[in-house]
Amino acid sequence: MTLTLESPPLPLHADADNIVRVGGTRVTLQTVVSAFRNGATPEQIAQDYPALELADIYAVIQYYLRHREQADEYLAERTAAGDAVQQEVESRCDPAGIRDRLLARRMPN
Repeated sequence: MTLTLESPPLPLHADADNIVRVGGTRVTLQTVVSAFRNGATPEQIAQDYPALELADIYAVIQYYLRHREQADEYLAERTAAGDAVQQEVESRCDPAGIRDRLLARRMPN
């Protein structure tokens, strides 16, 4: 028997917004890496995100471990972009008291 020593293609792709997603799913690289950093096993990640294939999760973690510096830089950029969007949204509408404002709109005069 001959052992095949080929690697399957990396199950990562960048979408139109340059967000790296896993396999053909909407689950992001950031989601998988964050779960892994927080101590989740690949099996736990697969349980939490059933759209993901276990083999793809292992491949993503392997990629992260082999390209940690580059991946961490990308993840820091994504976090900064998310923070900027959140600040922009909060600057337009103060989230403090939003529940009360929404409930007040439902109340008849």
